[in-house]
Formats: sequence, C-alpha cells, structure tokens
Amino acid sequence: MRFRDFLRLTVSAIASQRMRSALTALGIAVGIAAVVLLTSIGEGIHRFALAEFTQFGTNLITVNPGRITTHGTPLGIFGTVRPLSLEDAASLRQISYVEAVVPAVQGNAEVELGSKRRRTTVFGVGPSMPDVFSMKVASGRFLPHDDAEAPRALAVLGYTLRRELFANRNPLGERIRIGGDRYVVIGTMESKGQILGFDLDDSVYVPATKALEMFNREGLMEIDVLYREAAPVEAVVAGIRRVLTNRHGDEDFTITTQQQMLDVLDSVLDVLTFAVGALGGISLVVGGVGILTIMTIAVTERTAEIGLLRALGAKRTQIIGLFLGEAAVLAAIGGFFGLVLGFGGAQLLHLFLPALPVHTPVSYVIMAESIAIVIGLLAGALPAQRAAGLDPVEALRAE
Repeated sequence: MRFRDFLRLTVSAIASQRMRSALTALGIAVGIAAVVLLTSIGEGIHRFALAEFTQFGTNLITVNPGRITTHGTPLGIFGTVRPLSLEDAASLRQISYVEAVVPAVQGNAEVELGSKRRRTTVFGVGPSMPDVFSMKVASGRFLPHDDAEAPRALAVLGYTLRRELFANRNPLGERIRIGGDRYVVIGTMESKGQILGFDLDDSVYVPATKALEMFNREGLMEIDVLYREAAPVEAVVAGIRRVLTNRHGDEDFTITTQQQMLDVLDSVLDVLTFAVGALGGISLVVGGVGILTIMTIAVTERTAEIGLLRALGAKRTQIIGLFLGEAAVLAAIGGFFGLVLGFGGAQLLHLFLPALPVHTPVSYVIMAESIAIVIGLLAGALPAQRAAGLDPVEALRAE
C-alpha cells in the first residue's frame, strides 16, 4: 500500500464519522488543555518563587545560632552554647573572599511620629546591608560605620513606611520614636517589594546593637555573609566554620549557603509542578479511553472493509498501521486544539488575575503534543491488533 493511499484511507475514515471523530478529539483536547493550563500555573509559580528568592543574589551565606537542624530549620538560640554576637560578625570580615558581613536582628515595634502610630518590622542590621542584599537608598544615606558597641540612634525608613508617616514631606533629619526610643531619620530606601510574603518596604532599619536592646536579646538571629562571585564557596564556608569554632570552642552554629536553599526550594517547586501536571493527566487517560472505545467500535463496523483489504493483498502490518494512523491523527488533532485551549486559558487567567504568575515553556508544548500522540497510539493498539487478526473470508462474509 502506497503512503498516499494509506493517508487517503486514514483521512476518509476520520471524515466519514465527523461527529464521532470530533467528540473523540475533544476528549484528548480537554486533557491536553488541563495539563497545559495546570503546568503553566505550576511553572509560573516556580519561576516567580525562584526570582523572589534570588533577587538578593546567589553568593550569600547565612549563619544561624544552633548546630542541630530539624527539617532544615535551625533550633536557634535554645540549641546553642553561645549566641552569635556582633564580635562574631566582625571576625568574619577577615576571611578570604568575603566582601561584606551583616549582623541581623528582626522584630516588631511601634513607630511614632507626632500623633501618627504604625506597627512595623524593625531590622537591626549593619551598614553593609544595601550591598549584601542589593538594596538602594532613595534619599539620604544608610546606617554609618559607628562604634558597634555604642551606635547613634539613627534610622532608615522603608519606602511604604516613609510614605505613610511623612507623605510628601522630606523625612531627613526628622525625629521619630521606635519602640519608645527616639531616633533620627537619616535616609529612606527605594521600593524593594515583597519576598515570600514579607513586605520589605513596610520596615525601618536601625543599628543591630539598638535592636538587641529594643528586643532584649542576648544574640543575633543570623549573620549574612556576601562573598565574591567567582570565589569557591567551599573555601568561604570552611573559613567561616574555622573562625567561629575557634571563637566558640565548638561548632554550635549552622551554615547555609544560598545555593543549598535554592536547591531545596527548586526540588519542592518541581514536585509541585509535577503534581499539578499529573492531575491534568487524569483527563488525558479519560481521552485515551475514548479513543479506545471509538476504535473498537470502528473495527466492528468496518469488518467487511478489512476483509476486502486483506483479500486485495493488504498485509497484517498495513492493517495495524491503518488503525494506528487513525488513532494518532485523532489524538494529534485533539492535542493541537488542547494546546490552543490550554495556552489561551493560561493567558486569560493571567489577564484577569495579574497577581497569578503563569508561564508555558515551549518544551511543555512539544511534550504535551507528543504525549497526546503516544496516548492515541496506545489506545489504538488493541483495536488495531484485533482488526489485523480477522480472517479475510470471515470478514467478507460480514458484509
């Protein structure tokens, strides 16, 4: 059988039962659309989360108090012999490849300006905070290099806090109260947005020593280390471990690289994307059952045609190929319309819900169409085998 005849027979068989073929293709289309839509949402969330997490760069190392970790989270100061101190942070600046170190304390306090009061996040940090976390000062300056033990009561306002307290007024030089103590505003930050639910704009930055006093803490919550981009991270980690172990007498701290955090986050998000894709795959199974049913009915209805083809010399493999071709074409057509529906649905969803990130990679499109064709071939295999196994004489008698 020539390929042209094979193609004509396949197309004519599909066209002769337009309604049946359309409904069969629709089953595959719905399945593919569900897979594309759900995986687009999953991949969009995946990319959004990674972008949020890496907006501060990837050459960061975090040191937390507490040696023992549970489910990736340090036990904190309750699991350490000695809390992390400002002196610990200062000692890490001498390590090779280290560019900046930021001691960090975080809490919540009330900020007052005249009759205005607002509860906000207070970050007790060092002067290198903008360099380490890729943040920019909008006006004034960031915290200066004061005496770490007795810093001045200076504050830098986040974008949202500055707007809420001062509106269009210039806040530089103004005095505000944070946690009951008076501070002088020396700078404001550009908008940084949110990261994983934390609003960095609705915040105020004060010296780490002042934050320790404000929240009555004995030690830092963490120390963030920025190292040179081309530097070997293993060497930096080894240097941090050596310096802090010498100071503490024991390794009572946890070192976590940004890449380790990204790897964990990436693996979790990969599972999420696979899970939502698998949910859509259930619809594909239903579509495959539809093709199996239709092709089984087609074998019964076309028994005489099969007998005639066999009597004219058609081989068993050609009969199998004919029915597999019909199943593959039906699945491919359904897959194409499913891609259109899925991609269009994802874009419409993003249009009506701009906050919901969606992304449809080309690889997913190719994979979805390939899966549709494979499902069509698998669903058509059993009916094709049955058609090829018919006895030519008995099949002709069915006429």
